[in-house]
Amino acid sequence: MTKQVENKFIPYGHQQIDQDDIDAVISVLQSDYLTTGPEVNRFEAAVANYVGTKYAVAFSNGTAALHGACYAADIQEDDEVITSPMTFVASSNCVLYMGANPVFADIDPKTYNIDPIEISKKITDKTKAIIPVDFTGQPCELDKIKEIATKYNLVVIEDAAHALGAEYKGRKVGSISDMTMFSFHPVKHITTGEGGIITTNNKKYYEKLMEFRSHGITRDRTKLEEDHGPWYYEMQSLGYNYRMTDIQAALGTSQLNKIDGFLKNRKAIVEAYDEAFASISAVKTPFQKEYNDSSWHLYVISLNLDKLIVSRKKIFEELRKANIGVNVHYIPVYYQPFYQERGFQKGICPNSEQLYETIITLPLFPSMTKHEVKYVVENVISIVTNYTKSGWDDFK
Repeated sequence: MTKQVENKFIPYGHQQIDQDDIDAVISVLQSDYLTTGPEVNRFEAAVANYVGTKYAVAFSNGTAALHGACYAADIQEDDEVITSPMTFVASSNCVLYMGANPVFADIDPKTYNIDPIEISKKITDKTKAIIPVDFTGQPCELDKIKEIATKYNLVVIEDAAHALGAEYKGRKVGSISDMTMFSFHPVKHITTGEGGIITTNNKKYYEKLMEFRSHGITRDRTKLEEDHGPWYYEMQSLGYNYRMTDIQAALGTSQLNKIDGFLKNRKAIVEAYDEAFASISAVKTPFQKEYNDSSWHLYVISLNLDKLIVSRKKIFEELRKANIGVNVHYIPVYYQPFYQERGFQKGICPNSEQLYETIITLPLFPSMTKHEVKYVVENVISIVTNYTKSGWDDFK
């Protein structure tokens, strides 16, 4: 059965904040700027430099950033945008915000990422964009997706909320697609508390993103229809108040300075998990393409339910009882009542639905101790083998 329960709950993800981060925030609190100011500019430049792109536009959160990207891509009412169902609802909700229609394409059962073949099947004369999701931090088949987008004149808005620091064929995620979104929620690779950013090499997209995040207002003298004086600005479109604060940005810049160490720690934990679970036939460990360098936001195991005498739910509950904060990423988006009410039906993406029935997300964050990793490993092995049909004899 389970090993002795620890007093400390081990979450599936957690931020790592040190004194440098605290000092950076205090410095802003003692400065003249609290909202959008020089620290936001500094953070945007740092992110753009890190991923190797010309522009970066910070937003109040990742969902707002996706909304801004849809606006910059000129997605209109009744357009269609293809995305994955194995993601958080924001990846498709941003399409609905524009009055457009999300279309779900199934995943590759190996990588759990959206399948380019399935994308091609879903393209119609209404398709305007593709939002591929780098699930768990592994980049999608970006070259193939780009080929499809070029053929049909589509915009690629990469949802890389999980993938800061990841590489695809030697190129940093964030420098490849038309626009790429990163999230800075506390469980992500770096945090700004809440926050998001869009990176792009397209100046037109950059300018539209900047306008959209601040009420549709511009102060650019070359774009004004009138000019009443130095104080004058114009609202030229309907934008939103999606600005990041200097407080958030200062934290983000400090965090970004440590990302290499964060990624190194994540990969060490993944290696420990992979090695420990390799001999457990009821557990399938994550697969990574040979040319990808995942940033490992999540570690998702898939249970071989044919070898178990209990359900995924029972395994999940036993791990929670052991104070291990397992989770499930994700419920297919179209399972949600809001989407069901709009005509989406179960059965449209069978690979995604089959995966959902088997997956459990294990704890993975940079500050996990070796003791915590060992504790998770021992309990997963103990619980799974206890409920495997042939018990300990089921080792490969």
